[in-house]
Amino acid sequence: MICPNCGWDNLPGNEDCDNCKHDLTALDRPVGWNRVETSLMEDVVQQLHQQLHLHAPHTVQPNTTIEQAMQVLLQNNIGAVLVVDETGKLQGILSERDLLKKVAGIEESFASLPVSRFMTPNPETVAYHDHLAFALHKMDVGGYRHLPVVHQGKPVGIISVRDMLRYITKLCEQV
Repeated sequence: MICPNCGWDNLPGNEDCDNCKHDLTALDRPVGWNRVETSLMEDVVQQLHQQLHLHAPHTVQPNTTIEQAMQVLLQNNIGAVLVVDETGKLQGILSERDLLKKVAGIEESFASLPVSRFMTPNPETVAYHDHLAFALHKMDVGGYRHLPVVHQGKPVGIISVRDMLRYITKLCEQV
């Protein structure tokens, strides 16, 4: 790594120049090579929510029945509902995948069973100030299609893979 201050050729990963002690940490940060990469690394979750005009997440209580939760999914054409306690704190997420893997073909009479029995408890979350690349990475590594956005433990939004694709598509259209 060449020091921009004195031109000294330092070992990769040095935090300070061995010659002049100039701070080199800024040189190690990744940079975007195009509009999409730059946006994903610099834009935050709140910008995605504002640009796509996303609504507040749909929530249910832990004792809501599977039938009621499925109606919320169907009526709103969404793939997941967030499960919150009586104070509004996030307890879990119930997605289409949960219904397919934990309910369909496994439970005979599931309609009256509570969502708390089938939800994914303590889901991974992001905050409005987190960068989009961080959220996308969490979704990729965890295999999640939906990621709750929380503020002080309470859900304020939800990001879907579809939302991320729409955001990236809009960036590509602006080029």
